[in-house]
Amino acid sequence: MSENDHFSRLHNLLDRINAGHEKINKVAEKSEPSDQLAAYILWFDSEPMIPERTYSIDFETESTLVQVTDLSFKIDVDSLSQLAAKKLDQDEIGYCKLSLGQRVSFDSYTSDQKTGSFKVFDTFNNSMVGAGLIDFALRRAQNISWHQTNINQETRSKNKKQKPCVLWFTGLSGSGKSTIADELEKKLHELGKHTMLLDGDNVRHGLNRDLGFTDQDRVENIRRIAEVSKLMVSSGLITIVSFISPFRSERSMARKLFNDGEFIEIYIDTPIEVCEARDSKGLYKKARAGQLKNFTGIDSDYEAPEMSEIVLQNSDANIDDLVNNILDYLRTNSNI
Repeated sequence: MSENDHFSRLHNLLDRINAGHEKINKVAEKSEPSDQLAAYILWFDSEPMIPERTYSIDFETESTLVQVTDLSFKIDVDSLSQLAAKKLDQDEIGYCKLSLGQRVSFDSYTSDQKTGSFKVFDTFNNSMVGAGLIDFALRRAQNISWHQTNINQETRSKNKKQKPCVLWFTGLSGSGKSTIADELEKKLHELGKHTMLLDGDNVRHGLNRDLGFTDQDRVENIRRIAEVSKLMVSSGLITIVSFISPFRSERSMARKLFNDGEFIEIYIDTPIEVCEARDSKGLYKKARAGQLKNFTGIDSDYEAPEMSEIVLQNSDANIDDLVNNILDYLRTNSNI
């Protein structure tokens, strides 16, 4: 199906929805630039659209990053009824709230079909995964501006005599992430460095206690911790993050929050057979028995990194040797 066919399908559906209504919007005039909007999206990728995942979006004259902050409902194309949904699968149409990476000029699709439409792309392979028609701009953040403080990251870093960064550990459950991260922080502390360790299980006891383990919740889990990590790096800390973080898209999203060299991905490459043999918490056993759903490596995917700064093989390695590999990298790059 061509791009024109996708947009025609959307237009036809919305014509049916709005039959008998004079306007879909209260105001159909040219809007001021905004970084939030409400829109109808037709999804046509085999991978589902998941709220909070980062995509790229092309308008008539501008492009930026985009996240679906809320999937309000999907539409039954036969009955036109509104259905609750947590994701959009292939060929489904949903009504969404979007957050853009920057303010963009656009119109409602009823005002101008060109400037009121957009295309959504996968950030990895740049393939077109969705098409949308804009309903209206949201004004939620129009009264918010960035407050520039006198004490900045550079000042805090000089005070701590270190180069802040985030050390992002990723790997399967049981791969050794938490053990290595804990030992690494201990070594850095002995060197007089200022650190903070964010462990996946610990964070789920507080900040992320409301999240489960669906794909959508995992995406939101990583989005939150990436933003927290950014604040900690801004404070001048060497921030150690130990999360499974199974999806490349979210690890890429986290990386893009940081300046060059500040995000250091550490892949703990441990075969699932070894992780399962360790299984100190009994999680793999429960997952195999069907008692634990959405478990990474069993019934939920783990997308292994392709270009990590550090890759550690942890089948039967000595923990001190693995930690020293990380310390050597940090010394080489002047972080410590």
